[in-house]
Amino acid sequence: MLDLMPSLVTWRPAVSGQRCAVATIVAAGGSVPRPLGTSMLVSEHGDVLGSLSGGCVEGAVVEAALQAMHDGGSRLESFGYSAEDAFAVGLTCGGELEVHIQPTGAAGLDLDWLNTVSGLQSSLALIRRLDAAGGAVVVPDPARFSAAGSRELSALLGGDDAVIRAAAAQLEPLLHGGRAGLVRLAPAEGCGGSAPEAEPITLFVESRLPAARMLIFGANDFGAALLPAGKLLGYEVTLCDARPAFSSQGRFLAADHLVTDWPHRYLAAEAAAGRVDSRTVVCVLTHDPKFDIPLLETALALDLAYVGAMGSRRSHRQRIDGLLARGISVEALGRLHSPIGLDLGAVTPAEVAVSITAEILASRAPHPASAWGSLKDGSGPIHQTSTPEQSKVTPWT
Repeated sequence: MLDLMPSLVTWRPAVSGQRCAVATIVAAGGSVPRPLGTSMLVSEHGDVLGSLSGGCVEGAVVEAALQAMHDGGSRLESFGYSAEDAFAVGLTCGGELEVHIQPTGAAGLDLDWLNTVSGLQSSLALIRRLDAAGGAVVVPDPARFSAAGSRELSALLGGDDAVIRAAAAQLEPLLHGGRAGLVRLAPAEGCGGSAPEAEPITLFVESRLPAARMLIFGANDFGAALLPAGKLLGYEVTLCDARPAFSSQGRFLAADHLVTDWPHRYLAAEAAAGRVDSRTVVCVLTHDPKFDIPLLETALALDLAYVGAMGSRRSHRQRIDGLLARGISVEALGRLHSPIGLDLGAVTPAEVAVSITAEILASRAPHPASAWGSLKDGSGPIHQTSTPEQSKVTPWT
């Protein structure tokens, strides 16, 4: 649902107050076109905002959403691939989806309210209760959320301390990591214990954190090419160089932040201020030991997603010697991507930018490094294989 919030203010059915239903992917397995949390809104007149699969299941979802609005209740629809029935609604890619469909206005899903809170800040989370009890909670700062201190979550879960503790163990990692997931909890026990037929508490979590940061050090041709590539991947891009004559050039104005400072001093200050985290990537393109060595010493002491440094094999060996002389451990040096980038045969600055961003993507994916290659030379599922059941957080806690 979070992916649609920015569009609510201009979507005519929402603005005019039409009844709507929201369809959300809450579980997925195999090759699927969209991730968990992707939503689609359907108005009472059949207008659509968003997409779940690029066309494979949308027609069936619209019909189910219209029926849900007619009945006034939520429903769960499953879609997969049927080799026996070529005309069955499903995913031709072979994946599986579970789509939860719920009329708005019920269970805390008021579009006017969601539209209001969505514009408050870039960091936001939505916790929806999908079982019969219903309800929803908006979390304005998911990175710092604590289930134990949330009165809203307590109310959503019925105020049971045991359920809240169980929820905290699963909700907080999703919220803090900016991820989506389905959580199922054992129902609260009454005086005689929970009834065997009691419905589990089912929560769906969507968490949106501020954009991760890409820090590019080096105002040169390679930095200029990497800047738009980083923005294309959704990073908040900072370009930093100690030399005003270089950093003040107009070709770097597209950066979200343009800084003239010694690289190591700037990174240390940002870390001290809490403005870098485990999602931050650092790309050292200065190719100058007086900048590179102190900067890498600082970067390798931090918990960062990626640290890469440009240079030849010879420069790399000299850089490693310099860092070892400063007391950097072999373990820390193992996290350094140097020379930077995947071996794609890149030569031009634009090609090198593709090489660097490809390595960043590869470094954050779940596959081992040895698994990378052309898709045409591989076999098996393209995406990490799971089933809708496996994509849920531990079913009972």
